[in-house]
Amino acid sequence: MNKKLIGLLLALSIPLTAAAEMSYPHGDMARHAEHLTKELGLNAEQKTKVEAIFEAQREKSKALHQETEVSLKAVFTPEQLTKFETMQAKHKEMRKERMAGKAAK
Repeated sequence: MNKKLIGLLLALSIPLTAAAEMSYPHGDMARHAEHLTKELGLNAEQKTKVEAIFEAQREKSKALHQETEVSLKAVFTPEQLTKFETMQAKHKEMRKERMAGKAAK
C-alpha cells in the first residue's frame, strides 16, 4: 500500500515538475518573445506585453511547484521524505546534465 501511494504521489509530482520547468527560463523566454516578435510582426508595446505574460506565467508555475512540493512532503513519513528528497536531487542533477549538453551544442 505504501509503495503504491509513494509511486502515485511521485507520478503526480513529475508532471507538475515538468510544467514548472516548461515555464521559460529568462533566456528561453526572451528567445521565445523574439521569435514571436519576428514571426508575428509584434510592435515594441506588444513585445513588452508578451514578455510580461511569460514572466507572470513563469512565476505562477514556480509558485504552483513549490505549493505542490509542500503538500506532498506533508503526506510522507520521515523515511519517505528522505527518499523523495534523494529522488528529487537525482532528477535535478539529470536536468543540469541535459542543460549542459544542450549548451554545448
